[in-house]
Amino acid sequence: MHTVAVLALPDTIAFDLATPVEVFGRTVSVSGEPCYRVLVCGTDPVVTAGPLRIATDLGLDALADVDTIIVPGRDVATAPPQAVLDALVAAYARGIRIASICSGAFTLAAAGLLDGRRATTHWVAADAFRSAFPAVHLDADVLYVDEGQVLTSAGASAGLDLCLHMVARDQGTAVAADAARLAVAPLHRGGGQAQFIVRNRPTANGIGEHATLADVLAWIEREAHRDLVLSDIAARAAVSVRTLNRRFAAETGQTPMQWLTGVRVRHAQQLLETTTMGVERIGREVGFSSPANFREQFRRLAGVSPQNYRHTFRDRIAG
Repeated sequence: MHTVAVLALPDTIAFDLATPVEVFGRTVSVSGEPCYRVLVCGTDPVVTAGPLRIATDLGLDALADVDTIIVPGRDVATAPPQAVLDALVAAYARGIRIASICSGAFTLAAAGLLDGRRATTHWVAADAFRSAFPAVHLDADVLYVDEGQVLTSAGASAGLDLCLHMVARDQGTAVAADAARLAVAPLHRGGGQAQFIVRNRPTANGIGEHATLADVLAWIEREAHRDLVLSDIAARAAVSVRTLNRRFAAETGQTPMQWLTGVRVRHAQQLLETTTMGVERIGREVGFSSPANFREQFRRLAGVSPQNYRHTFRDRIAG
């Protein structure tokens, strides 16, 4: 039987740890036999997971005799214990498959297992990851990356996507489909992390985080549905187009029109999530000049079509 070890470290994310325990622990073959033996291994007999305390079955020495190691996310502000990094390197050298969920990719990267590889992690941590591990080819737009012996996934539910993918790889699609049904989850989700990123989010006071552009950003938020051009935004800011471009680049990292498009896409996401309004009408309502342009810009920023985005968030509409 295939043995899966889930690594429980101090300050682990309970959701990330529970996901592989549940998915692999409940997967059965077509004849009804368990497909996996699941262990929880750690550095200490009991580890913290937010308000929870999790008891571990075994220590790090057990990692030498398993088939797969799953590394859940944890607080990345503290470095993983050196003993953990050494155990992962030794396991990799033995040919053991190693996967991470969410910020668990930081632990794999700290062990040097992702150098020169493509990998992913939660989009919120992407910039910090790139800064800390420039040798890793980070793709923060995808739900998971399968590099053979080493796999990484994005945050939270993307860990479920990865676990189901691994079941399909190990046991075949039929078994994985049953595991997905048991988890009440699709076996494969379209798109990537981009569809879950909130773009150009205003702060609680509604004016954004950029002090010198606060007024114009708030104005764009209100007027994005209009047929705005660059000169309109410059006139509102009472500056030249050149000065406007310079300020936007310095304070947002985008051009004014890129920011405007992001606001429109976010407004469209809100309508797709909360209404049954037709896709073409939504495009018009939020300010896009044509249905084709709306679909193109939405897919570019969200990673999926408007219709697929609505399907992903259909429960919000039903609620």
